[in-house]
Amino acid sequence: MAHQIPADGTLLPLMEEFYTIQGEGFHSGKAAYFIRLGGCDVGCHWCDVKESWDAELHPLTAADQIVKNAEKFPGKAVVVTGGEPLIYNLDYLTAELQARGIKTFIETSGAYPLSGSWDWICLSPKKFKAPRPDINPFAGELKVIVFNKSDFAWAEEHAQHVSENCKLYLQPEWSKSAEMTPLIIDYVMQNPKWEISLQTHKYLNIP
Repeated sequence: MAHQIPADGTLLPLMEEFYTIQGEGFHSGKAAYFIRLGGCDVGCHWCDVKESWDAELHPLTAADQIVKNAEKFPGKAVVVTGGEPLIYNLDYLTAELQARGIKTFIETSGAYPLSGSWDWICLSPKKFKAPRPDINPFAGELKVIVFNKSDFAWAEEHAQHVSENCKLYLQPEWSKSAEMTPLIIDYVMQNPKWEISLQTHKYLNIP
């Protein structure tokens, strides 16, 4: 039987949750509780969590229980990721987290309408399903995954649409990092509004 996910966001398809160190982007190096929701139709061929794509594979879990689990850890920050978390209404989840003094961060492709109350939004646009224009002003960081040389132009295109205070990151796609990292280094040196994001959790061998 297919999941009947309530529109109020009180039940969410939870793939996994774990306490770790944020590995990439602006908050890299900080302790955070990760909540990975199942369900994604963006379809990045290099996605390293393809098992997240089918929401039906992941149990519907009470948002209240997710909040209780997050409360147990000393790091008072939650990263909601996926999959594509904005498929779901995240208003309830984020309100309950923030009511307990837990900061809320999201990593999203921006392909769905923005819901939830966020302390930080990482917008990582994908060519396979472009972001909605209405999410751009709210992005704290724009993180573009560099898989090939054409991604630099893609990054510049999206940098034009975010706010002037938005942090700009280029991150090598892990399987192409040996090839792309030198190009990113050169690009950032020539275009210093950009910074380099690395998947430090993979170097540190943590989730």
